[in-house]
Amino acid sequence: MSRELVIISGKGGTGKTTLTSSLAYVMKDKIIVDADADAANMYILTNPKLKHKELFKGNPKAIIDVDKCVKCDLCRRLCRFDAIHINPDGNYYVDELKCDSCELCKVACPTEAIAMNEVYSGEWYESETPFGLMVHAKLYPGAENSGNLVTMVKHRAHLISEEQNIPYILVDGSPGIGCPVISTISGANYVVVVSEPTPAGLHDLERVKKLCDSFKVKSGVVVNKYDLNEEKTRQIEKFAEKEGMDVLGRIPFDECVPKAIVNLQIPYEACDSVKRTVDEIYSKVMEKL
Repeated sequence: MSRELVIISGKGGTGKTTLTSSLAYVMKDKIIVDADADAANMYILTNPKLKHKELFKGNPKAIIDVDKCVKCDLCRRLCRFDAIHINPDGNYYVDELKCDSCELCKVACPTEAIAMNEVYSGEWYESETPFGLMVHAKLYPGAENSGNLVTMVKHRAHLISEEQNIPYILVDGSPGIGCPVISTISGANYVVVVSEPTPAGLHDLERVKKLCDSFKVKSGVVVNKYDLNEEKTRQIEKFAEKEGMDVLGRIPFDECVPKAIVNLQIPYEACDSVKRTVDEIYSKVMEKL
């Protein structure tokens, strides 16, 4: 059975994808999963060649049949999300972005003029990269259900790993602690949290640690750009040790990293400072995994 390694962070911009892409460079026998469906960007650095694509269905949205509608106004009055409006022609319609798919309007309509219409809210893909197979996805702008899309992408990766006997799954997760992150760490064997040496970085780490504890998932921390504030780095590591997290390593600030990303290079490949540190982190993570 495959072992799942998840990389997450308390907020965006900490270097999560930088670390994940670098681990993808050195890690053998794995499937890469980009579970950050709201803002997927692993594909930028991994140069995937598309093999398979499918649409993802989100929650159905209400639609009003104007021929059956008697304009009783009941649906509009009952809708808590202000999703039902009247157009200049006097016909009722549903704003899909506001509709919460609760179906109350459908149940209440006396003439059965309202139905629930299937809506595609994203896409998922299987691609080949120079570093192995990647399963990834994107959510359409304004669409919901990123948590469900993440669950589906991870499930597909596990099916492939069983079919092809691939022992590891490397997951680039979403930032924060919301639904997509919950879906990302659910079922994981080990979670690496990428933090940064700022007051917000410590606060975000505390929240993510609580989430990992809720799922009883073992976790470790990597401090990115640690040398920008070594005192705060020590505070983060002290917190991690106190809470039973593994202190996996420190990545120094290096102007080579943004330059590499601009040139579509994986930092591990382009930056000696990152290579040395990631090698150490990789060794420690594989012992935990």
